[in-house]
Amino acid sequence: MKFLVTGGMGLIGHNVVERLEAKDHEVVIVDIMTNYGIIPQDELEYLLDERSKKIRTQHIYRTDISNAEAFDRVVENHKPEVIIHMASFPRQKVVNANPAWGARVMMEGLINICESAKKHQVERVVYISSSMVYGDFEDQVLEDDPCNPIGQYGIMKLCGEDLVKDYQRRGAFDYAIIRPSAVYGPLDVEDRVVAKFMLTAMRGGTLRVNGVSETLDFTYVDDAADGIVAAATRIMSANKTFNITKSHSVSLLEAAEMIVKIVGKGTIETRDKDADFPSRGALNIDRAKTILGYDPRVDVEQGFQNYYKWLSESSYWN
Repeated sequence: MKFLVTGGMGLIGHNVVERLEAKDHEVVIVDIMTNYGIIPQDELEYLLDERSKKIRTQHIYRTDISNAEAFDRVVENHKPEVIIHMASFPRQKVVNANPAWGARVMMEGLINICESAKKHQVERVVYISSSMVYGDFEDQVLEDDPCNPIGQYGIMKLCGEDLVKDYQRRGAFDYAIIRPSAVYGPLDVEDRVVAKFMLTAMRGGTLRVNGVSETLDFTYVDDAADGIVAAATRIMSANKTFNITKSHSVSLLEAAEMIVKIVGKGTIETRDKDADFPSRGALNIDRAKTILGYDPRVDVEQGFQNYYKWLSESSYWN
């Protein structure tokens, strides 16, 4: 099959591309490769270079999905059967810093993708959403539970889900919607919670925990990529929504303590909860297990150890 992966040079994206290629699928990548104004450019260039070593495709387009004409040319030229849409502002902090830019990418960009998919008879669009669509939730939240997002990032992600569903309702294409949570692992940028904790500890600094009782469903990047590929390639996933996580909640304090223990240095400072972020638990993944055969294998402690080993051997951070 032929796949087009937007955001295919990102943390999860390049792992998805690697897995598709391992299954002998043809892959085209569209990725603007931006630093969002917050990632040091030399860090981004190092990560992009390392990620590129894991994939084979030469069809990599540095194209902005909010440019409808440019994106449509790529779809017209390559005629993908499936589009996996992972190009997005990566998290709430970045959207809050520039909501207009975030809306252009997350909303206008998605419309452009859906219009091109409809025009060129793409069979399926896989939309990568977020656990943030649920808002505040406790452990074992189900895909059909109510969504009450807090903040513009979660609101736009949920709006994106509804847009994709509406195109399917009108007969444009099938969809699969993926809701991941707190994905981490090798080749991630520093400006994310696990990376920030890990590198702060490695530098002997203070890990600042915003809310001692706040939890996240930390998911190792390999497991997240496996779930996305399964949803993109299996017929039975059509027109369904899947939680793709480890399905195990760990408090931010526990995560910080685990990282300090693994690294062997660093101190911890606790603060009040960040009001911009919902309180989250573990997502229920029974649907993904049953329909996709999804089986996340890496627990948090092993994932942290894997990530620490990679960071310790990285030429950029050493």
